[in-house]
Amino acid sequence: MRRRSLLIAVPAGMVTLAACGEDDGASSAESSASPSPSPSGSASAAPAPKIVDGPLPAITAGTKFGEKPTVAKGSGDPSKDLAVKTVIAGNGQTVAENDYIQADYLGQIWTTAKVFDNSYDRGTPLVIQLAQNSIIDSWRYALPGKKVGSRVLLATPPTWGYGSTGNSQAGIKGTDTLVFVVDIKGTFNAKSSAKGKDVAQDDSALPKVGTNTDGKAPSIDIPKADAPTKLVADYVIEGDGEKVGAQESVLVQYKGVLWDTGKEFDSTYSRKALTSFSLTQVVKGWSQGLTGKKVGSRVLIVIPPSLGYGDSPPEGSGIKKDSTLVFSVDILAKM
Repeated sequence: MRRRSLLIAVPAGMVTLAACGEDDGASSAESSASPSPSPSGSASAAPAPKIVDGPLPAITAGTKFGEKPTVAKGSGDPSKDLAVKTVIAGNGQTVAENDYIQADYLGQIWTTAKVFDNSYDRGTPLVIQLAQNSIIDSWRYALPGKKVGSRVLLATPPTWGYGSTGNSQAGIKGTDTLVFVVDIKGTFNAKSSAKGKDVAQDDSALPKVGTNTDGKAPSIDIPKADAPTKLVADYVIEGDGEKVGAQESVLVQYKGVLWDTGKEFDSTYSRKALTSFSLTQVVKGWSQGLTGKKVGSRVLIVIPPSLGYGDSPPEGSGIKKDSTLVFSVDILAKM
């Protein structure tokens, strides 16, 4: 079950410190017109599959990594096991179970070659966690161990796809074997950090944030000064990725401390788990502070009470009324 983030802006009294982590709204970044690989309709508690190397249909066009592929119709009966082949071997970071991956993909039906979904036409790679109840089982079994830069071809029997019910929205029957081409463009885990150029932190009246990129939590040093009354959102490390839009979802590492005491009250580093959310679902200081910032960046956000929790902080969070909040946020990817 996905947990809601402490940062989600909900009516006062409905958030508790225990409600930290991923938010249900992260899936809103996925396509609603056709089913991205997702838990919807997938078989539950399926046993681990036997992985075989075929049969698999040929990729007849768009054969380079990152190109939209054209895949032939399946020939004969598909395997009842999970068929997986690395068509292009990358040399990047190795994907692990429970990682978030960033990938372009195309999915089609074995018997008809009908494409039911692809990210290439949307121009936005999918970012999703290879974890149970986050992705169809074939992906979470087939992709760990592969390297970033790899193209993987897989044939998914119903057991490790959408189960016996299929997915009517996409025209997938409960007996259909699905064929996927997956271009793995990135992978993220609890040790992921910002990537970019350090930016000078010259304002002595603002907190100083550590610039380490080893996956460990950065330090946040609060100055002996009055808290700012307006939102601060400054680069600590400036990445070179795309800018985040106000309606978009992001995958992040973050650490939050109180201005008055410097005490940490929330952190993905402490939980050893990344979090994802839509900027439409977080407190205003987060949504305003991250909008327009580049993927790959580390951002210092200082949130005054009016843009944070005000006089209604989450119960049990350790945040007092009218607290100024200080965050270091690493923007790892757009969802």
